[in-house]
Amino acid sequence: MTLRIGVDTGGTFTDVCALDEQTGRLHVRKVSSTPDDPGRAIVTGVSRLLDELGGRGLGEVSYFAHGTTVGTNALLTHRGARTGLLTTAGFRDLLELGRGRRPSLYDLQADKPAPLVPRDLRLDVDERVRHDGRIEKPIDPVQVRALARQLRDQRVEAVAVCLLYSFVHPEHEQLVAGILAEELPGVHVSVSSAVLPEFREYERLSTVVINAYLGPVVSRYLARLRGTLAERGLTATPHVTQSNGGIIPFEAAERMPSRMVLSGPSTGVVGAAEIARAAGYPDIITFDVGGTSSDVSLVRDGVPKVANGTEIDGRPVRAPMLDIHTVGAGGGSIAWIDAGGALKVGPGSAGADPGPACYGRGTEPTVTDANVVLRVLNPEYLLDGQMKIDAGAAARAVSTVADPLGMDVLDAAQGIIRVITANMARAIRVISVQRGYDPREYVLVPFGGAGPLHAVRLAKELGMRTVLVPETPGAQCAAGLLMTDIRADFVRTRMTSLAGDERERDVADVFAELAEQAEAWLAEENVPPERRRLERWAEMRYAGQNYELPVQVPDGRVSAATVAQLAKLFAAEHERMYGYSADEEAVQIVTFRLRAIGEVARAELHRAPLGAADPAAAVRTTREVYLPESGGFTPCPVYDRTRLEPGHRVEGPAVIEQMDTTTLLLPGDVATVDGLRNLVVAVGR
Repeated sequence: MTLRIGVDTGGTFTDVCALDEQTGRLHVRKVSSTPDDPGRAIVTGVSRLLDELGGRGLGEVSYFAHGTTVGTNALLTHRGARTGLLTTAGFRDLLELGRGRRPSLYDLQADKPAPLVPRDLRLDVDERVRHDGRIEKPIDPVQVRALARQLRDQRVEAVAVCLLYSFVHPEHEQLVAGILAEELPGVHVSVSSAVLPEFREYERLSTVVINAYLGPVVSRYLARLRGTLAERGLTATPHVTQSNGGIIPFEAAERMPSRMVLSGPSTGVVGAAEIARAAGYPDIITFDVGGTSSDVSLVRDGVPKVANGTEIDGRPVRAPMLDIHTVGAGGGSIAWIDAGGALKVGPGSAGADPGPACYGRGTEPTVTDANVVLRVLNPEYLLDGQMKIDAGAAARAVSTVADPLGMDVLDAAQGIIRVITANMARAIRVISVQRGYDPREYVLVPFGGAGPLHAVRLAKELGMRTVLVPETPGAQCAAGLLMTDIRADFVRTRMTSLAGDERERDVADVFAELAEQAEAWLAEENVPPERRRLERWAEMRYAGQNYELPVQVPDGRVSAATVAQLAKLFAAEHERMYGYSADEEAVQIVTFRLRAIGEVARAELHRAPLGAADPAAAVRTTREVYLPESGGFTPCPVYDRTRLEPGHRVEGPAVIEQMDTTTLLLPGDVATVDGLRNLVVAVGR
């Protein structure tokens, strides 16, 4: 077995990367996604790539990992399972009430998202646990059994269980789960004390409902794909990406689909962090542009920033995940004119079907069509000739917004690029400026099919001085799957004051409990002891605050010095985030987190010696490209990325083409190829 395969399913394309462990070569294949059955495109892409490698079979694959948006898409399109909910008496409407804050403060017509569980399937359990774990009203198994039969009669496919303060006293939920398993065989059951043992009742309820709602959909998809791959000869255990950037086996993922809402983009961030760190750039902002959206994330000291939740379609999902911000700004984003006559781009997308007009089926103007009109993209073909381009169709599509605005088609196309660049810049400011980080101190790492196409203009917009384009940016998320570890997060809410007499013992006891769970999980995943690693985090706040800041706990035994160091780290983080610290205020740890990491054999980055600087041998042709920075159409050399060697120096304006993407250099930009075959662009002023 010599092949390692990573597959990422996007809105427009499905990317397949195969690493030959004997030669160290990375092979990439892109095929059109099949939204009706994403697994079909996966099998097609893998089969074609194996055929290109000499007819090799899945039996030679030692590692298979997959990033998927199946669960997220089911949530966004409301195509999840028919779900029931059991809650503590009096709390069944919390799912609909939510929080008191308004998502759109001044929009009087704003509607809340429809609850995933209708009211007649939300049933009360007559029990009550107090905040400290004391049982005020014991649970009645007879009543629970009657409720289970009521849900069975309603033909539910999944049931969520969320009882008050179950993160302190999980026994009631465990009893309910046992009864449901007896009365509803084959029904997916999710309990909040297993999915999210944290405080904040509404977020915990929303998350466990989403987990149940997606459970049957994700389980069926992964089980079907696992079976198809096995039939075709795969003997390795297939893995899927979690939102935290780690991977877990398909079977484990089927139980926790809520932890896969960012399955696709997370590995791109992990891979980009690995590549940039090896290239000498530990502080980066990743910029992943696909067909439908742009995903941006910040990496500091080589470590991606982590968040503990997000909102999808107005519904909170609490789960450990990489801090990725998404906007509807991709290659397939559609340009349109609003009621005030302003040009807008996105969030609507042409997706894979029908796709941009230049692909031959769509008619609406997209960002890809604008780039074809400007001749930044090859006006004849993409994917090394695998996809023909209809430049006339692109021009006709862009004219549908140009004519009403009284603009030339070229000016309208450039306007689309300006608008989408501004949208992308706003997304990056969310994860940088708004969180206390200056983007000018970071390197921009673009990937995805359209990331390198827009990277230099975006860097100029943000004042960033360097852009690093990986060797295979168009398939970076798939390649990142070959660079990630097995990972799981364990969490426990327990209010602990750093001023308490027993603070060291309290902190040590909680982390010891989490470490025991983590070690058991790592053993179950067959991770050898020498490849196991544990990271500890504490979510801290000043007493009386409503939100916490995560602080990494120093390694070693928890002692008084550890607690003192935690207080200092929290004060520094609070000052960075909010501009001040309050040393006289009491500090609390609210939630304890432990990350279990099982290191796996991964794709290695091979550094080559630098050669001559002259890239003339890599020039394919010269193309007239419309660049307003140069006053109009400008002759640009078009380079073949595969023929650029370490040491080559490319001066802009220029276009660099490769199978999976196109990189644009503007006048004044200078790109050099480093020893890892990255393009390192010094952005011109």
